Amino acid sequence: MQFHAFDGPYLERLCSGDFSTEQHFVDYFSELIRLKLRSRVRSPQALEDLRQETFVRVFATLRSPARIRQPERLGAFVNSVCNNVLREHYRASARDTSVEDEDTDNLSDTSGDVLTFLTRKELDEQVHLILEDLSERDRRLLREIFLEERSKDAVCQAFGVDRDYLRVLLHRAKQSFKSLYLKSIGRKVRRTAVDQEG
Repeated sequence: MQFHAFDGPYLERLCSGDFSTEQHFVDYFSELIRLKLRSRVRSPQALEDLRQETFVRVFATLRSPARIRQPERLGAFVNSVCNNVLREHYRASARDTSVEDEDTDNLSDTSGDVLTFLTRKELDEQVHLILEDLSERDRRLLREIFLEERSKDAVCQAFGVDRDYLRVLLHRAKQSFKSLYLKSIGRKVRRTAVDQEG
């Protein structure tokens, strides 16, 4: 792979959305990201998801007021964003594993796994903060279905709707949650960019 030195004009074209520059940027860093993730991620699909998520966050920062102003830091920034995405992937995997363990009543000794406990707590706090920003109806709907795990029939009765309209309400609530989640991710990315600039 040929090393590329980034300069000011390249960064300007990238931030302004020049297609050929974006294409070069994605091609160049895709190879590096795949090399980095290949030994850390099990499935090719997960690797591809993480690669795409890294670029989504990088481009969001490049087009935000917190954009990178020093082209020589592009490589370090992409690497930092990729590390954050990978850490979140590990946290989600750890949480899913813990849920599966609880479901099968295979309660092994996890007292030493402080990191898993802390990351789960952090994710729980983030979910609750996002829920508080939703409308009362959306918050109540998501809590009853996903946190309290009430039956859909019971939720329909509580909301005075049929199953078809419940699907519509649930879809809207999930879209609102996703939008707020992506905004919170954007704030994290901007903070990372500011740290990189400092």
